[in-house]
Amino acid sequence: MGMWQRISLIFRAKANKALDRAEDPRETLDYSYQRQLELLANVRRGVADVATSRKRVELQVAQLQQQSDKLQDQAQKAIAMDREDLAREALTRKSGLGSQITDLRGQLTQLQAEEEKLTRAQQQLQVKVESFRTRKETIKATYTAAEAQTRINEAMSGIGSELGDVGQAIARAEDRTAQMQARAGAIDELLASGALDDVTSTNRGDDIARELEAMSSQSDVESELAALKAGRQPAQPPAIEGSDDAGSILSGETEQQRETGA
Repeated sequence: MGMWQRISLIFRAKANKALDRAEDPRETLDYSYQRQLELLANVRRGVADVATSRKRVELQVAQLQQQSDKLQDQAQKAIAMDREDLAREALTRKSGLGSQITDLRGQLTQLQAEEEKLTRAQQQLQVKVESFRTRKETIKATYTAAEAQTRINEAMSGIGSELGDVGQAIARAEDRTAQMQARAGAIDELLASGALDDVTSTNRGDDIARELEAMSSQSDVESELAALKAGRQPAQPPAIEGSDDAGSILSGETEQQRETGA
């Protein structure tokens, strides 16, 4: 096989595939039905033309027959008047009309047969066209239902291109949401455990203040401990004014301290 033959074959194959994708069976059926209707209309016009010709021939035969009858009557009258010459002329003309009438009747017979033939063909074609129309509508309805079912199945299975993109977008959104939820939960746990206190604090002065407070608390503890070792109580805060019970308690403790010291 030569190169050009291969190119031609490839081109026809691709063109045929493109036509298959572009072809809609419903449109093809409608076009075929339209062509059949046009053919049926042509057959009907043919039947009408033949019927018109037949009717015209019938009228001609009727007119010639009337003329023939009239000539026959004239010939009889001429014989009654002893005009044999006129009677012969009338009969001669009648004979010529008879030949025309015979020819026209032969044509009329042919036209009648042709009309009957076309009428039967028209009736048969009419039945076929009606049958094709019914089948066409059935095929179109079945094709439309199958097409709709295919689209529904694609939508249900998610194999459609648009639905596939939407499904991927939803999956990505769900993944991002799960990641954010996990991150938020981890941060909450770290905050609750205090692991992020030093990390989230950006003020170095707060660290120094906490360290000073710790040292002050430790100093107070050491002072109290030294006082206990020396056998004396640490200084108490002043009594709240207006509280008798607190004053009496403090007074009693002071007396005990004095006696002990004595």
